[in-house]
Amino acid sequence: MATDNSRHLGPLLRKYRDRLAPAEVGLVLPRGARRTPGLRREELAEMAGVSEDYIKRLEQGRSHPSASVVNALSRALRLSRAEYEQLSALSGYAPAVPGDVDRTIGATTQLLLERLDEVAVGVYDTGWTLLAYNGLGTRVFGEPAEDFRQRNMAWRFFMEPANFTWKSDAQEKSFKTALVADLRDAANRYPHDENLAKLVAELRATHGGFDDLWREGAAAKFVGTTGVTHHPAVGTITLDANALAVPDGDLKMVVFTAQPKTRDAHRLSALGGESSRTPHYPQ
Repeated sequence: MATDNSRHLGPLLRKYRDRLAPAEVGLVLPRGARRTPGLRREELAEMAGVSEDYIKRLEQGRSHPSASVVNALSRALRLSRAEYEQLSALSGYAPAVPGDVDRTIGATTQLLLERLDEVAVGVYDTGWTLLAYNGLGTRVFGEPAEDFRQRNMAWRFFMEPANFTWKSDAQEKSFKTALVADLRDAANRYPHDENLAKLVAELRATHGGFDDLWREGAAAKFVGTTGVTHHPAVGTITLDANALAVPDGDLKMVVFTAQPKTRDAHRLSALGGESSRTPHYPQ
């Protein structure tokens, strides 16, 4: 019987196989040969060193690949690092973490929050739920909400009017695709976190766009974006948002900066001051 992960693994393998043109892997086809999209099963099987029947069983969710087969398939399919990690996770080689998502801000991260006072900083758990802003982050975006859902970045951008907009639809789509992929990765790694599971279930049930991206299963990671926020005191500010890994926990830090020597940098600086040195946490 197929497991939940194997049901997702099969369609993903088929998707990767269909998108890879034979010429990309050095296959020369006879002129006029009838082709299905992408690679045939037998072609992928030969490249990965397995049988055609084994590829068929994987795609139908009737078999489970070993770690070495995952590596071979990833090489044959020319997968990106993010796609390889997704394939590994669905194959069971990114072990689930017992208990809840790590939401503890360690000493090193605390120190960074206190000392990075010239840029706006937010610290998030791996499922993109806000844990704290530094002082300037609070001045730009407001006090962190008390409600778990309202502190989650996916909830804010899919379910509420977000005070952060993009200059193009493509930028917004790229951001939301990566955000959903990160949330799906967190849900896979922390299957026992009830708050996260409820959040995902509610988003999928109530927002068609979120559910479409979830089912699409894109392999992506949010690393950065550029958008515009509006502040009642200084007006609009264009900000670069860059995600960094936190050194002492399974957390993410987003640093919001403005291009130097611009109106945006001046407006961001105007929101600073001594109070920007004090981190702000949800009550």
